[in-house]
Amino acid sequence: MSSKVFFADMRAGSRENLFAKIGRLMQEAGLERVVAKGDLTAVKVHFGEKGNHAFVRPIFVRRVVDEIKAKGGIPFLTDSSTLYPGERKEAASALVCAIENGFAYAVVGAPLIMSDGLRGHTAVDVPIEGELLKSVSIGTEIVEAHALIAVSHFKCHELTGFGGTLKNLGMGCASRTGKMQQHSTVAPKVAEKFCNGCSICLKSCAHEAISILEGKARIDPEACVGCSRCITACLQKAINIQWNESASLVMRKMAEYALGSVAGKREKTLYLNFITQVSPACDCYGHADAPIVNDIGICASTDPVALDQACADLVNNARGNENTALSSGHEPGGDKFRGVHPEIDWEVQLEHAEKIGLGTREYQLVKI
Repeated sequence: MSSKVFFADMRAGSRENLFAKIGRLMQEAGLERVVAKGDLTAVKVHFGEKGNHAFVRPIFVRRVVDEIKAKGGIPFLTDSSTLYPGERKEAASALVCAIENGFAYAVVGAPLIMSDGLRGHTAVDVPIEGELLKSVSIGTEIVEAHALIAVSHFKCHELTGFGGTLKNLGMGCASRTGKMQQHSTVAPKVAEKFCNGCSICLKSCAHEAISILEGKARIDPEACVGCSRCITACLQKAINIQWNESASLVMRKMAEYALGSVAGKREKTLYLNFITQVSPACDCYGHADAPIVNDIGICASTDPVALDQACADLVNNARGNENTALSSGHEPGGDKFRGVHPEIDWEVQLEHAEKIGLGTREYQLVKI
């Protein structure tokens, strides 16, 4: 049985601007059934790393907040700490970064609360019926919220092919322990012929897993947590994921974490994907490269699997932009995600999420 995915394009005019379309989109997708009066409602967003600009605009998030308030809900914006060094590695720095990126109360109209506490360890072990995992470590504030609205930036991703709602739920709602559990099988390798021993990768590693021996970088797989930060830090492109089953395993674990993040409130969730500034990599980096396709629109659904599948199809059916990180698949219908990250079978996350009962890949696209 297919799920409905509601779609609003980027067209706007004097009769209805884009903010009004976001509100109508949420209503059509079922906000009234999700948020009731008095519901503490977690709005799961990505605050964006300092220097990045591709994340969902705070003024769009403000409209999401306003719609929740109109239903009597009590919204708060939330994100979680990162594994890698950066502005969001613990709550104090992360909230400063969020405010500097525009997510201040004066802009979004809701308080900011980190879902996993001061250092990323405030979590609840949530039991699930997964194929790989029987419990997952989810940020306490996500678990304790009555309702959950996930607002995701749909873009490419260097480890999962694309990042959308499933990643925002699975990785974004997990505690640091949960993130390490998902990444633990992904230890990058160093191609010595390209490594010049510059030591930049050492500075990017928060876990002292990298050393320089005989002028070349060495990664200790026992110490490495698989966050992959060193890959993008390396200017020589000498560090890469070991492309065996690692990326696929991460995606399967991520899908099971997504299942745990909505446990107990499957009927109290709504998901929005902004297919805007479709960048080649995650918003966790301190930069954002040129978008690989033009802005497409915004989708909403109560089914996270159908939503991500529909967004992937919309991106792939678009014409790719020249002079970007997209190396192939520029034609409508071409695989844009493999055109940026050719080694990644991005469909694994959708297949596994459907298999464990999180949703269906079959969808009906309803244009509003």
